[in-house]
Amino acid sequence: MTDTPAGRSMTATEYLAWEREQLDKHEFHHGEVIQRSVCSLRHCFLAASISSELHHAIREDGCAVLSSNMRIGTPDRQHYVYPDAVVVCGRAQTEPGTNDVLISPAVVVEILSPSSETYKRGTKWAAYQLIPSLTDYLLVSQDQPYIEHYAREAEGWRYLVYRSGDSITLVNQLTTQLTTRAQLAVDAVYERAFDLHAG
Repeated sequence: MTDTPAGRSMTATEYLAWEREQLDKHEFHHGEVIQRSVCSLRHCFLAASISSELHHAIREDGCAVLSSNMRIGTPDRQHYVYPDAVVVCGRAQTEPGTNDVLISPAVVVEILSPSSETYKRGTKWAAYQLIPSLTDYLLVSQDQPYIEHYAREAEGWRYLVYRSGDSITLVNQLTTQLTTRAQLAVDAVYERAFDLHAG
């Protein structure tokens, strides 16, 4: 947790004004501000790799991939977060009065690490579920080729697990209907991920 200017809980409006002046990124949950940590070598690699693979998978479907600098907001304005990668489909929608808070993500990706796994499976995932446009939530392991997938269906969220040799079927929301599906190969995401060494 990082100190707020007045040493107290912030409103959403106060957080956004304060956050825009910061050098580091901070997330916001019901008035509490959480500082984002710098990613490790493999974390950064996987975030870039899956962004590239997503781009190739969805580029002809009217969708675009955005980097981890894109702030996501929930409809209740109680959560502002930065995913490791995000896909937006159709015309992007931002929070009224802003150009830096996306409220219409279709796909969100989080890379898991020991320090963030509980947060990304709990508080952060609960916040993402409040976003009507979200159709896919991907949790990417750093330890092995292993990607968990929450896919939105009419009756709720379906949980799937993918390993080496598998392909993930994404649900891309171009309109109010679920219209297209794209494939994402697990092995392509992890190619060379375990060959990296810090010098």
